[in-house]
Amino acid sequence: MLSRRANGFTLLEMAVTMSVFALLVAVGVPSMRTWIYNVRIRTVSDALQNGLRLAQAESLRQSRQVVFALTNSAANTTTPIPLPASVNGTSWAVYTLPSMTDGSENPNFIASGILSSASSNVQINSNGAAAVCFNSTGHVIGNASGSLVSVTGGATCAPPAGVPPLQIFNVTTTGATADTRPLEVQVNLGGQVHLCDPAFVLSLNNPEGC
Repeated sequence: MLSRRANGFTLLEMAVTMSVFALLVAVGVPSMRTWIYNVRIRTVSDALQNGLRLAQAESLRQSRQVVFALTNSAANTTTPIPLPASVNGTSWAVYTLPSMTDGSENPNFIASGILSSASSNVQINSNGAAAVCFNSTGHVIGNASGSLVSVTGGATCAPPAGVPPLQIFNVTTTGATADTRPLEVQVNLGGQVHLCDPAFVLSLNNPEGC
């Protein structure tokens, strides 16, 4: 009489299957972790870029000076003035600055947003700048006036430095690997905001470069 084989896996088949599965997981986890880090970096870079572009657009729309400031305070529509601006802050806020110097006009809150606190392990290096000022024509300017200091809680605006002059924000992660791609958000004297990859030099072949 022929014997029937029981349905299911043998112990050997199960061991081989688990070994293959463990190998696939070991290979895939680092790639997934790098992908997550890169998505977080991109998310924060986009938020930073959008905040700067909003400030520049509002300076043109309202034909007045507008300040973009980094802060560690929770960003919301009730953000108080003065704003405690902070280098490498985790949020941003945009304000108009008084056009009158006699104190008859108050700064106005425009908008705010969250940066690195929205994506864990992401860091912003603003290269010493806590605020960026745009004049009524949308250009980046230096400003150390009392009206600016009262809005930002003590921070001032310096014109971009370097050749060409650029205000650079570096966006990285504490969990960086060899395949992680840090990004830069650059603001030039004309007020244009550019998101780029510092691993490449800007060219026709590398439009994403810095």
